[in-house]
Amino acid sequence: MRALKTILIILLALLALFVILALMGPKTFRVERSTVIAAAPEVVFNRVGKLEEMKNWGPWQAMDKDQVQHIEGTDGTVGAVWKWEGDTVGKGMQEITAIVPNKSVRTRLTFLEPMKAVNEGTYDLEPLGDSTRITWGLQGENGFLGRVMNLFMDMDAMIGPDFERGLGNLKLLAEADAKAIAEQQAKMVDGFEVNIVERPALWYLGERKRVKWKDMDAFYSRVLGKAMGITHAAGVQPAAAPSGLFYAWDEDGQEADMMAGIPVPVTATAKLKGMTLVEVPAGKAYVIDHYGPYANTAKAHEAIDKKIKADGATLGPVVIEEYITDPAAEPDTSKWLTRVVYPVK
Repeated sequence: MRALKTILIILLALLALFVILALMGPKTFRVERSTVIAAAPEVVFNRVGKLEEMKNWGPWQAMDKDQVQHIEGTDGTVGAVWKWEGDTVGKGMQEITAIVPNKSVRTRLTFLEPMKAVNEGTYDLEPLGDSTRITWGLQGENGFLGRVMNLFMDMDAMIGPDFERGLGNLKLLAEADAKAIAEQQAKMVDGFEVNIVERPALWYLGERKRVKWKDMDAFYSRVLGKAMGITHAAGVQPAAAPSGLFYAWDEDGQEADMMAGIPVPVTATAKLKGMTLVEVPAGKAYVIDHYGPYANTAKAHEAIDKKIKADGATLGPVVIEEYITDPAAEPDTSKWLTRVVYPVK
């Protein structure tokens, strides 16, 4: 009987100690980490505001590559849910509960296995000139058992390193995005994307002469028709699309020194007789893909000219238009693709 009393006293003492520890333990917790990313808030937010993107930089993906996961609802909006289940990462879900574009995201994190818990994820973006500080946090309330555990476990030390790895991944991705956007913006001139490419040498079979603007359609039709006939008879496949080569453009006289021609392989030039063969050497060129009627390509020419001057490049002796779309096959002129090419020295 005395032994039973002793055991009961010990149990009551342990229970009292447990209650005291629980009362002493913190009622809430928060773990957070921050980093500065050399990218605008909207660029960083593109990687933070969607659950699918969070998967790309989150630190736990590499821990369990065999985990099963899927997203329900419309990603990037309140109510979207990301569910996962795996041997290492356990079972749980994350739901977007609030979102302010380019500023903040709030999520409800529900852990089902190996331990049950419901916490809040926070993602806050602060603009810093041309950079952004992002603060990633996890916070919640400690239950009775959690208060005791938090006296002996350092949540910050347990979770903080994972946050640091995740933010490191995010920084690499967002800064690469920012670099790609800057490169893309540098190509844009008056709404056109100007690309700089290395072009191979091309030979053109056709005819060169001074042509009045009003006579260009007839000139193209006659010369290209004849050139196509010669290549077909010789069994030669064109090397690229039918083209116009412009050596001079006379605004006052409304005429051009130009050539209409079919690009042909250099290996086939000996087979082609009856028309002029002209070579445009290999080299660097500024290029715009213009969609629309031929008469509207003037703006594309102006944009390339502006870009060449801004870059301090030197224009070569010829300007080329490649007529990628066959007008006979595509009646909608808005879909006609003309590649405007400015070789430079």
